[in-house]
Amino acid sequence: MTFSIIARCPATGQFGAAVASSSPAVASRCIRGRKGVGAAASQNITDPDLGLLALDLMASGLTPERALAELQKRPHIEYRQLMAIDAHNPPVVFTGAKALGTLASVVGTHAACAGNMLATREVPQAMLSAFEQTEGALAERLMQAMLAGQAAGGEEGPVHSAGLLVYDAQNWPVVDLRLDWVENDPVEALHAAWQVYAPQLKDYVKRALDPRAAPSFGVPGNL
Repeated sequence: MTFSIIARCPATGQFGAAVASSSPAVASRCIRGRKGVGAAASQNITDPDLGLLALDLMASGLTPERALAELQKRPHIEYRQLMAIDAHNPPVVFTGAKALGTLASVVGTHAACAGNMLATREVPQAMLSAFEQTEGALAERLMQAMLAGQAAGGEEGPVHSAGLLVYDAQNWPVVDLRLDWVENDPVEALHAAWQVYAPQLKDYVKRALDPRAAPSFGVPGNL
């Protein structure tokens, strides 16, 4: 019931992921990242632990391929769809034999896309092509991938939630935007939220690292 992308940016060292689904609050369960390690996604009858475990395994030195191989030893893995990417190795996708509906995935040099219960098998390829053809910030490239996936048909049913996640040099994500339930077009709405947030991103990082140099946003009481 989900389509998603994980990616890295070699120029900045950032890792990111984006996801959309007919289910509520999909990003809270499905996409994960960690500075200096990578990004991971766990979807299709989701076990939220799996993304975190993939990151732990990669942090211990395993490649994405070996990390997902280890996770395939876990109970009920045949129901899951997983993706993982680190800084240097090819991204990897696993789809279990009991994953639901129309399934597809594609792996590129710096990104991977996957989905289940898709409208068409072309959705992941449309996402990857949009990612690879877009320049600029990793978050914007992820959003263009999601917009392309939705335009290609997206999920078989109506999509109601979406999320965008980017990790940089901090322990916390520099982008963590979520729409947990929207009646119509959460991917478009998420892109609109990103466009509002993007010009302020660096200022919020500066606020965290050095509040003395942080700019005011003109909010009453905020000098």
